[in-house]
Amino acid sequence: MSVELRGFDDGYGARVAGWAVDEKEVALLSGRVAYPFPEELRGSWRTVDADIHSYLLFDGDRPVGYGEVWLDDEEDEVELARIIVDPDVRGRGFGGELVRALLGPALDAGYSEVFLRVRPENAPAIRAYHGSGFVDVPAALMEEWNDGQPVPYRWMRYAGEQVGAGELRG
Repeated sequence: MSVELRGFDDGYGARVAGWAVDEKEVALLSGRVAYPFPEELRGSWRTVDADIHSYLLFDGDRPVGYGEVWLDDEEDEVELARIIVDPDVRGRGFGGELVRALLGPALDAGYSEVFLRVRPENAPAIRAYHGSGFVDVPAALMEEWNDGQPVPYRWMRYAGEQVGAGELRG
């Protein structure tokens, strides 16, 4: 596996939108609960903001994963978000590779904490996050952070240096 994290190019928007295999994944990317992915959003689902950095993981010339790094100055934290892997390559370790690659720019941003959230039933993603150094936040904090969310999430924080200096950094 020879992977590289690159900045997202809008030319890949429709392709990444096509990776959403159910309404939960469409909601993950677009905020809209619909399936299949709404045609009018296929090229414009991504939120463009100075605090949101979007990336694609490539295996050679093929994009295999998408994720965002959300910077929060006020909270002094980073959130890894909207992580999705091409369904044709799921189960081959690309999810973990993507998370470890996203840790590069997340840690380089210099904030005190790195978090992510995941649907509790998404066991493959949770395994990938654990394998990349993430642990559950305390239950009381999880409950507090879920207050006001559209669905309850399992919140996790990065607990340790799993990425070597310069390794897989975008």
